[in-house]
Amino acid sequence: MYTKSIILVLLVLSVFTFTVTAQPLEEVQPAAVVETASPDNGLLYMREEEKLARDVYLALYEIWGARTFLNIAQAEQQHMDTVGALLASRNLEDPAAQTAFGEFKNPDLADLYTQLVEKGSVSLVQAYQVGALIEDLDIADLQSYLAQTEDEAEIWVYTALLRGSQNHMRSFVKQLSRYNESYQPVYITEAELAALLSTR
Repeated sequence: MYTKSIILVLLVLSVFTFTVTAQPLEEVQPAAVVETASPDNGLLYMREEEKLARDVYLALYEIWGARTFLNIAQAEQQHMDTVGALLASRNLEDPAAQTAFGEFKNPDLADLYTQLVEKGSVSLVQAYQVGALIEDLDIADLQSYLAQTEDEAEIWVYTALLRGSQNHMRSFVKQLSRYNESYQPVYITEAELAALLSTR
């Protein structure tokens, strides 16, 4: 039924690979938890949540120059494009269209962007903690939307984004381990994180 939508999305989705590097910096405690409201429309929300990830990572790259953030930001752009293609195929209004860097129509995401960039500006380790927190939130939201939909195209898109977020989480945790730091999950369980880190 949604074969045309899936083909369109396939055209913009690519395999997410990246190289991770970091520069040592003073370590601080993980960022405090920032809660966000649960949206009704998964596609519209995930379009902006992927923009949140991209924009935060680009901001942190500008601050620290760590390629991990630039590489993952590029993957987040692909995530955005994937959701955007599905929105376009269904003639749904794109909440990220014609929005500036760091600008969001969802006020919760706008506040979250400001808070996360501020926290990630403290140190490189704190920035990696922020990255892990964003992926933690993405994974939880995508799992929730997958459980709520039976739409073939949505399942395909959410599953692809989920794999990407899981890979990004592994990368941020790997960077933290270089500083003898770990990530304490907030949105998914410790068991889920452990299982994620044990697989590729």
